[in-house]
Amino acid sequence: MASVSAPFPRPIGTRRRFSGLLTATALGVYLLLIIGATTSLTDAAAACSTWPTCHAPADPLNQTELVIAWGHRIAAVLVGILVATTAFGAVAGDVSRSVRASILVGAVLYVVQIGVGAMTATVGDAAIVPGLHLGLGVVLFGAIVLALAWNLERTTGSEHDDGRDRETGLLGSANTEPEPIAAENAAGTDANATGLDLPTGRLARARLTAFAYFKMMKPRLMWLLCLVAAAGMALAAGRNLEVPTILATLSGGVLAIGASGTFNHILERDVDKRMSRTADRPLATELIPVRNAFFFGIGLTAASLAVFLTINVLAAALGLAAILFYSVIYTLVLKPNTVQNTVIGGFAGALPAMIGWAAVTNEIGLGGLALAGVIFLWTPAHFYNLALAYKDDYARGGFPMMPVVRGETATRKHILYYLAATLVGTVALAWISNLGALYAGTVVVFGGLFLWAAVRLHFKQTEAAAFHAFHASNAFLGAVLVAILVDALVLTSPIF
Repeated sequence: MASVSAPFPRPIGTRRRFSGLLTATALGVYLLLIIGATTSLTDAAAACSTWPTCHAPADPLNQTELVIAWGHRIAAVLVGILVATTAFGAVAGDVSRSVRASILVGAVLYVVQIGVGAMTATVGDAAIVPGLHLGLGVVLFGAIVLALAWNLERTTGSEHDDGRDRETGLLGSANTEPEPIAAENAAGTDANATGLDLPTGRLARARLTAFAYFKMMKPRLMWLLCLVAAAGMALAAGRNLEVPTILATLSGGVLAIGASGTFNHILERDVDKRMSRTADRPLATELIPVRNAFFFGIGLTAASLAVFLTINVLAAALGLAAILFYSVIYTLVLKPNTVQNTVIGGFAGALPAMIGWAAVTNEIGLGGLALAGVIFLWTPAHFYNLALAYKDDYARGGFPMMPVVRGETATRKHILYYLAATLVGTVALAWISNLGALYAGTVVVFGGLFLWAAVRLHFKQTEAAAFHAFHASNAFLGAVLVAILVDALVLTSPIF
């Protein structure tokens, strides 16, 4: 029997191992990026006046700066080995032309990076264009991630995955019937128009109704969006952040989120009835009348603006913009009409960062915009995982989500694209906001976990894997925002 040669030379051997190597290389390059940004911000490069070894000057040095500088040099050597091994695998292995070209471009850029780094260490920043070293690193990271996404598409993707059912040729699944809501009456209950079991006791029904109003406010979104606003305030004020400003901003934010969620429930109540995930929402089950929900949303909007106006007019204007964008632009215009709904809709999630910054400074500053950019880029990388898990449900609802229209293979690839863009955004935020080693370590660790979950999703194409990546994305952003808070409010300098 004739033996079949492996697609890659040893020790790589298999496509799966090559994908793992590419993933490690991408993460290594990102580690260099964030360490490089920290090195530049702390002026740790001055701790090493020679190259390639690191000889400290005679004057006493900040030991933390020396550790950062040495860490940058050691990481550069290890990542260089990864880049060289990956380039060898691309040349000798069975990869597409686009993957090979992207990896080789990255390898060449890495060599250029070495030269730029050597000049920076021995001559100083004045010898090169400011930001050139970091800029080349971003391009290098992009080239490796593109190669990773394209290689995974070829390795794990389906040529016929276009978002259409194989038998019917229609978008989504052939099973278009939503799961039924409980229709049978139990003892001590009666049913409303949709068959939802309701308690007969006044107190029990009052509790159910109160919880339904609370549910319309989408409380699951509140903790993360409030954390975004808090991070925006911390970046703007640092240790000078005042408690009244914190309370007013977060209170106004909670009310604005509640108003947005309520209007979303009103506008999507008919579609919610067709989707298993949303069929039990208060308006879909007619537990709350539409008229009552509308006035509840108006009341929340008015209360939100009143609270924001105690801070400044700009915060109130941004709060109103967030409500209108999510309720009208996203819910009515984007979500039902374009596959890019998640991407453009990320603007709604980014606004709390700007609100937090404006609450402190009464202006829209660069730091607030940088944090908003991270949230905007993170949103598709985060939500596409949920769209994969609920692909059939979104198809039943008639929403043109990425997996429904473009297919699961394309969606998984775009998750990597936006994840890479998010990681670059975290580097830019560190550069602009003088965030230090705690932030750098957090984004590397949790960014690595998110990247691993996204790559794993290509090989384990299951609902469980999609939820795993979804939770990894939540953990990443939550950890990064907490690191920003600690760095800005507790630590007194960019290094510690």
